[in-house]
Amino acid sequence: MGMGSIWHWLIVLVIVMVLFGRGRISEMMGDFGKGISSFKKGLNETDEAPKPSARIEAPAPVEASVVTPAAEKTDGTGA
Repeated sequence: MGMGSIWHWLIVLVIVMVLFGRGRISEMMGDFGKGISSFKKGLNETDEAPKPSARIEAPAPVEASVVTPAAEKTDGTGA
């Protein structure tokens, strides 16, 4: 007389049928099926979404700066 008895399941089934009715259960299962199909459709749409083109833009121009070498030490002879 455990929970797996056929009589327990039949009583539970009768109580569920009385509470929800046959129409309500089929309506719930229909909504469940629509939800699953909507979920699958959403997954397929994200997989097939157009990917942005691999466009490489040129970097912004950088002003050239003149780099001068450090002043050389001279001994004053000018050579």
